[in-house]
Amino acid sequence: MPKVLFLTTSHSYNDDRIFYHQAKALRDNGYEVKICSLYAAYNGVIDGIEIESYAILEENIEKKMETFRKVCDNFQPQAIICSEPLAVVASKKFVKEHHASCIFDVTEWYPSMSMLDRYRFPAKIFQAVKFSLIQWYAGFLSTHLIFGERTKTFPLAYFFCFKKQMILPYYPDPVYISENIKNPEPNALTLCYTGQISKDKGIENFFKAVDLLCQKVPALHIKILIIGSTVQESDELYFSALLKKYSFNNIEIRKPAAFERFTEAFADADLCFDLREINFENNHSLPIKLFYFMGAGKPVIYSNLKGIRKHMGTLSFGSLVDPQNAEAISEVILKYVRNPELYHLHALNARNEFERKYNWGTIKDSFVDFVKKSNDK
Repeated sequence: MPKVLFLTTSHSYNDDRIFYHQAKALRDNGYEVKICSLYAAYNGVIDGIEIESYAILEENIEKKMETFRKVCDNFQPQAIICSEPLAVVASKKFVKEHHASCIFDVTEWYPSMSMLDRYRFPAKIFQAVKFSLIQWYAGFLSTHLIFGERTKTFPLAYFFCFKKQMILPYYPDPVYISENIKNPEPNALTLCYTGQISKDKGIENFFKAVDLLCQKVPALHIKILIIGSTVQESDELYFSALLKKYSFNNIEIRKPAAFERFTEAFADADLCFDLREINFENNHSLPIKLFYFMGAGKPVIYSNLKGIRKHMGTLSFGSLVDPQNAEAISEVILKYVRNPELYHLHALNARNEFERKYNWGTIKDSFVDFVKKSNDK
């Protein structure tokens, strides 16, 4: 039985892309699969997938690399799928000695803005160059490349165009999707924000648009549903200040839901929002939540991101907007209030497009085949 090992530093062992989609797809096709993460501690077997995970994310680089090396030596995989440059570098010796394939699954910007925030100018420039060279080195060491988004193929896909590569978007498996197409009540809407609560992710943009909508149509009964949490203390203080400033009458804040129940958590929502700021990193991202909203049958209002436009074009189930233009966003919402037929059309379009083009079943076989061929000599 062929063996595949997933190595990741910053993703949990039960990450939705790694565990619920990639690992399970390989398991179902006869592979022996193991996941090693440095994010949280766990040792055991879940759904037929072996987990050897450690909570050493804050330890030094050498300890992390040595942990990965030991796991490689003990498991003896034919293919290793790495989510970060450090994992690629750590597996270098094993890959060379055992002629294993090393697949670099590029899903995050490296370096990310959060990685550089701790540095001041001009040190930030130096660190950006250093981290970029590490990313390039990982691309050089890897034998194959997977990209989660077309807008994240640069520069590795161009520097290493001779290496086998594929685009593998974040489409969810329908088994984890709870369809819930709504028929909004007259003069009532439930508006939903999910994910990390921060300025960068657009919570203030969302509040501004909803507040303006309340001013325009006071008779409209609006419920705000927030599913998520803050990460940093500064975000918590920022969010608390926003709640005091806007003082919405009907707002519910829920903790993040478990992955398997994510779409159930926003079943009551009529419209789903993602109004993140349009900076370089966000603009080149394809938000994963978009496909879960689609699968659930929810019309969406999203920031006008290049990552979405390049991958999907014009949305048939919602609108791409300037996240800071509260006036325009409030008018988009009002169109659904005034035109229930438009709402129903967009809800059906969302679900139909998910079923036809944007679910894991449409790309799963190509992923499994890519891994299989990666080790063909």
